[in-house]
Amino acid sequence: MPFKPLLLLSCLFTLVACVQSPLPATSPILPEGVTLIEQHTPQEGETGIAYKKYQLDNGLTVVLHADDSDPLVHVDVTYYVGSAREELGKSGFAHFFEHMMFQGSENVEDEQHFKMITEAGGNLNGTTNSDRTNYYQTVPANQLEKVLWLEADRMGFLLPAVTQQKFEVQRETVKNERAQRVDNQPYGLRSEKTAEALYPAGHPYSWPVIGYTEDLDRVGVDDLKAFFDRWYGPNNAVLTIGGDIDEARTLIWVEKYFGSIPRGPQVDKMDKQPVSLAEDRYLTIEDNVHLPLLQVTLPTVHVRHEDEAPLDVLSDILGGGKNSLFYKNLVKDGYAVNAVVGHPCQELACEFQLIALAHPQRTANLSELKQRIDATLAEFEQRGVQPDDLTRVKASILSSTIFGLQSVSGKVSTLAINETFEGKPDLVQYDLARYRAVTANDVMRVYERYIKDKAAVVLSIVPQGQTALAAAEHNFSITRPDVSVESQQAPEWQPPQDDFDRSKEPEAGPAPLISLPEYWQSKFENGMVLVGHSNDETPTVTLNLSLEGGPLLDPLDKAGLASITAMMMNESTHKYSTEEIANELAKLGSAISFSASGRYTQITLSSLTENLDQTLELLKEKLFNPAFLEQDFERIRQQLLQSLQQQVKRPEALASRAVRQLLMGSDNRLGLPDSGTLASIQALKLEDIKAFYQQYYSPAISKLVLVGDIGQADALQALDFLRQWQGQDYQLPQVADFAIEAQPRLYLVDHPGSAQSVIRIVKPDLPYDATGEQFRSKLMNFPLGGMFNSRINLNLREDKGYTYGASSRFVGGKTLGWFQAGASVKLENTGDALREFLTEIDTYQQHGLTAEELSSLRLAYLQGEALDYETPAQKARFLRHLLTFDLPADYVREQQQIIRTIGLAELNQLSREKLKAEQMQIIVVGDKAQILEQLAGTDREIVELTLSL
Repeated sequence: MPFKPLLLLSCLFTLVACVQSPLPATSPILPEGVTLIEQHTPQEGETGIAYKKYQLDNGLTVVLHADDSDPLVHVDVTYYVGSAREELGKSGFAHFFEHMMFQGSENVEDEQHFKMITEAGGNLNGTTNSDRTNYYQTVPANQLEKVLWLEADRMGFLLPAVTQQKFEVQRETVKNERAQRVDNQPYGLRSEKTAEALYPAGHPYSWPVIGYTEDLDRVGVDDLKAFFDRWYGPNNAVLTIGGDIDEARTLIWVEKYFGSIPRGPQVDKMDKQPVSLAEDRYLTIEDNVHLPLLQVTLPTVHVRHEDEAPLDVLSDILGGGKNSLFYKNLVKDGYAVNAVVGHPCQELACEFQLIALAHPQRTANLSELKQRIDATLAEFEQRGVQPDDLTRVKASILSSTIFGLQSVSGKVSTLAINETFEGKPDLVQYDLARYRAVTANDVMRVYERYIKDKAAVVLSIVPQGQTALAAAEHNFSITRPDVSVESQQAPEWQPPQDDFDRSKEPEAGPAPLISLPEYWQSKFENGMVLVGHSNDETPTVTLNLSLEGGPLLDPLDKAGLASITAMMMNESTHKYSTEEIANELAKLGSAISFSASGRYTQITLSSLTENLDQTLELLKEKLFNPAFLEQDFERIRQQLLQSLQQQVKRPEALASRAVRQLLMGSDNRLGLPDSGTLASIQALKLEDIKAFYQQYYSPAISKLVLVGDIGQADALQALDFLRQWQGQDYQLPQVADFAIEAQPRLYLVDHPGSAQSVIRIVKPDLPYDATGEQFRSKLMNFPLGGMFNSRINLNLREDKGYTYGASSRFVGGKTLGWFQAGASVKLENTGDALREFLTEIDTYQQHGLTAEELSSLRLAYLQGEALDYETPAQKARFLRHLLTFDLPADYVREQQQIIRTIGLAELNQLSREKLKAEQMQIIVVGDKAQILEQLAGTDREIVELTLSL
């Protein structure tokens, strides 16, 4: 698990000097009802985020951060309520309520929040955890007033729009989300069962955030209204706005839309509630898994406790990567496929987690794995903290902090979460200082106090019927307390009093002018094409080198060769062992990784600008001097084999495999997974890896993208070793055409015990193009299944409650493309959901888009460009896209012109041609015994599909 320096609250950070400044002698004139509380201004030598904090008379806290580097704004409303505030017997209510906040309010129709933000060119979502709930959206800067109007309407005017029907639909949606993310996932109950054993009954963290199904079933709509009335007042919220804002105008809007909302009940801080255990608690779960898993969880402190930082450092030393003791003793020695240590912290309590996936060929049972974990802890006690341990930590802190400034959303999230829990939006410098201050003695002290010989929850997850593999006999029974839950009475709602017409949607301001990223380009004599973008917003550099071919170059009987070769490139070199080179990178706060997927082998590098030269030296070593050791190869191959067997336990993975196999055929390299099959990986030899490297690790067909704080001349000088790289040319194999049969059938992949069914509907189509028929087909699909408010999603999720989400899309690569629609659906409604899919596709095919839908897609596509080039990663993706498809830099402008001018006639002709359901194949992954009868009514031949595993 990567080290958690400043990620303890899942925040990102900026590198802007910032400390509290005294209020100016003459403050600017503020709207009535708005008070300036404090401001932070940049100061040389410190790291932080500049902001101003205000408060409205009704208690709403407002934090503003100005950043005009991109024409966008990010708005976050965080409410100080999560699942920890729920009552016994009403688990999942905070998360359930998050869903209800998107179901319309007094002046906003059901589903219109999504529609308005989508048409504004923005994106939005909400999240819930144990301690808080937040709602956020990123939009072009000219749309800020509309976002504030929307957020204020659901804060002050939600209750009159809540109906029993909306309540029931969202209850089913939450159940589907639980089924998809928890019940139908291997190891999905791991966190839930650990919490039930770790925390005493009634502790705020003893139940899951998503809730228990039986609790969701027992609550009513009046309970929801009472929950809103108790927790969703402005005095329990923080409104944080960042980006290209006019602060004076923003405050006027904030006061206008939020100022009249009455204050809610007082909300006090919860007491910290760390826990302790008197003895080990052993639990065993039988699950549909291939690899047994062991998790040892020990209670520790709470977030920002003085011992949190040393415990984080300890977790990194024990299990934070290839330098860790867990990697050395468990993974490298082959006893575990993966092993990590983490120290996740929450407001009230933290947990120290030691997790390992057993390698069945080396580990007979989880008891043996537990012994190796105990031996590793004893080794640490003897070894102690070494100098490089702390160097790595401090480099990771600095690097993650600087990389965190690359998006406005990251800065806003940081300010919001810190203000919510600590009343201090900018704690970046404080957090940096407390981690930098950690000493070796601190780490050993917290090990002695919280870890050594301390009682833990020991959870074993084993395959069905194999409880003998557990670490120890189950000795702790989880009992939920009996509760008598009474429905609460709905509060009486009194509308806020305004002097304006709140039902009128604000108009957007003038659209911002968007500039495409400027770039420079070079082509080396060895065939490599280099495209670069220089940007000094953050002192970072990101590099991506793509070697064309990747898995396409695999012989069919050696599928996975490109992938495993890339994995080997992440291992030992002639100069460094795997651990040594990982250590050198970690001390720089840099990362280099090799991977192979699709039609490329990818090499990615990220570095602080000041450490770029040293990082490039390590890249040179990894690229040109791989050791290709037999022991590394055998370990990686075994890990990959176990991973492949584990993947087939995931219904979504089976569905993806079925799509590839059905479209391309099992005798086509494209029809097999990038990572290969069990048979092909078993057949590989180390000599195959060496030969693939010699033949295909060449600059002959390569593309290099560099984005960051470096000019063209300096970049070319730093990358001269790549200019000098010599390698042989090679030919890409001819890509076979689709192998799909013309006769439409329903292919069933049996997955016994599945909690949901996975539906995929597919047909061949065109490869990618930027401005031709494939691009226009994607436009045509947008109202059908390309957005939240699409016909498919509104039907299956919002109207019927069959799924957590449903969609459709046109997929286009360089040589092949296809149409695909799908969802994970309730087991008992598999047949119903499939029929609704086909009905929506048929209706759309026959009648096409409406004028309103065309207008909506135009708005969404044309205004969304403001969000496309904010971060270095986004700029790099844009440049890589230009190179991949050999596009002119202004192809985006041609796309926009097409969007402005394309008519209903052309789009509807495309729908008639491309959406004929009788040409589509249907794949369903699920429990055959439970769903076969449901599928009989589709009037298609049902064929049981055997996958190439």
